[in-house]
Amino acid sequence: MASWVVLGGALNNPAAHADPCPAVEVAFARGTGQPPGVGSVGQAFIDSLGSQISGRSMGVYPVNYPATEAFAASAQNGADDLVAHVQDMIGRCPNTRMVLGGFSQGAGVIDLATPAMPPRAVDHVAAIAVFGNPTSALANRLSGTVFPPIAPPYAAKTVDMCAAGDPACSDGSNINVFAHASYVQSGMTTQAANLVAARL
Repeated sequence: MASWVVLGGALNNPAAHADPCPAVEVAFARGTGQPPGVGSVGQAFIDSLGSQISGRSMGVYPVNYPATEAFAASAQNGADDLVAHVQDMIGRCPNTRMVLGGFSQGAGVIDLATPAMPPRAVDHVAAIAVFGNPTSALANRLSGTVFPPIAPPYAAKTVDMCAAGDPACSDGSNINVFAHASYVQSGMTTQAANLVAARL
């Protein structure tokens, strides 16, 4: 059974143990207004991924950022923290396979972070998973922020989950305001974990 440890924050896993250089590390950015940690979507994704990488240790890094409604400043703060963490991990743990993830504004953190990554990070980031990425025209209007697409070197490694009708990421037709909160219940976190596990 895989074991995992939280770096830089608390996670609901009593079996976590100290492992400075795990085989796999998930760095996840929570959504707007969620308390510090990885958030409910991140937790579900991490739990599912952990169950699929049996025999390998897994670290978890909750991206340290405000996750407030001041989207531009908040998300940029998160991107800066994530880039610094990835650079640190590359230097300290060059053999760790990294997975980056985010939900809602946290997905925007990933959008902002990938273009700022050092070139060598491409070889260390095994996969990216984003949920409800706020890239739609409606999301841009509501947040006052235009998030860039995931940087091209990471595009093929990215699992981009958008629930049907989610106003944050869908094309604007058949909007369902409840869809943005459906990622855990719909099983999309498990679907993403399946795809990410195949890259590890």
